[in-house]
Amino acid sequence: MRLAYQYRLRPTKQQIATFENWLELCRRQYNYRLAERFNWWEQNRCNVDRCSIISCGIAPLKDKPSYYSQKRDLTNTKALFSDYKEIPSHTLQDVIARVEKTFDRWLKGDGKGFKSGRPRFKGKGRYHSLAFPDPIKPEHLTGKFIQLPKIGKVKMILHRPIPDGFKIKTATITCKADNWYISLSLEDVTVPSTKVDVIPALDNTLGIDMGLKSFLVTSDKQEVEIPRHYRKSEKKLKRLQRQLSRRKKGSKRRQKSIKRVAKSHLKVANQRKDFHYKTALCLLKQSQVIAHENLNIKGLAKSMLAKSVNDAGWGQFLQILNIKAASAGCLIVAVNPNGTSQECSDCGATVPKTLADRWHSCQCGASYDRDHNAARNIKHRAVGHPVLSKAREMSNPLGGVT
Repeated sequence: MRLAYQYRLRPTKQQIATFENWLELCRRQYNYRLAERFNWWEQNRCNVDRCSIISCGIAPLKDKPSYYSQKRDLTNTKALFSDYKEIPSHTLQDVIARVEKTFDRWLKGDGKGFKSGRPRFKGKGRYHSLAFPDPIKPEHLTGKFIQLPKIGKVKMILHRPIPDGFKIKTATITCKADNWYISLSLEDVTVPSTKVDVIPALDNTLGIDMGLKSFLVTSDKQEVEIPRHYRKSEKKLKRLQRQLSRRKKGSKRRQKSIKRVAKSHLKVANQRKDFHYKTALCLLKQSQVIAHENLNIKGLAKSMLAKSVNDAGWGQFLQILNIKAASAGCLIVAVNPNGTSQECSDCGATVPKTLADRWHSCQCGASYDRDHNAARNIKHRAVGHPVLSKAREMSNPLGGVT
């Protein structure tokens, strides 16, 4: 079983200077290794319909830079630039691993076949984390201090203890707008991975309908108000952005303004994440199976409601809900969202509505709030409730083709 705990660091001024220097060196190494791969790709690709074998010769293909070839070349980097000798070897190798991952996702895609955009070079101040892939021994964690390679003991705020039996596999130092943080990846091989054997049924399933009027409405008619963290902080952010635009580029006052803006955005992100965690835990305490719509969140984030959709953070909430459900032994079911607001949750008949219609009234006598009716339909689809088949039988009692 793997867990990730994040703690705030209290490094000294000398340690902060070391971290900043290492981040800059890793950023340069990242850009250099990415440029090597781009040069290989540009020099070896050739459009067949635009290159004549008779009129021009074809140069021999160059070897593709790989993770292992670039890792072996780190010895030459350290020989030419002595500053890289101060960085642990595994930290530099992690930089090449990141280049390998982002480049392959662009050309080949991930395990599901989804490709990412063209990798970009990291500008100054755009590289924020240092990884220590080597396992940290228990004796390196003493009290409120953690010992890191070539750094020594760094003070951290141990706000929650590390569970017994878990070993620290990796550590990652991250520079955020407000402070330095360390993320510890913990593993315990004695704890088996959680296997969910829950079967969705009417008595153990809870349907949720996410929206912008309310963050979500459950099939039990519970409503969670949408906090609108970004909307509430928008006025302050506009003022800070105006101050930033007036500062002279390269000045110290501009750097201070950049930090103020970054801290404000970080606060909004932390508030949203805290709300998502609390909401997910509250839902998992109520039911063993949570059903939700399989929404195209990326598409909705490009519509006219983009700001409100991004402020709600449905994607992050569903990701947190799945992670917490896996550790709690619960099941998350995504259903087809087509027609959940238009169909009646009692008889299955279609009742057309516009976005302005917030109440569902059907000829069968059903009368629900629009979102509550959608949540009931989501629950029925997750458990395979035969509402639609009954409605078809009622409309065609002879059993013929309709």
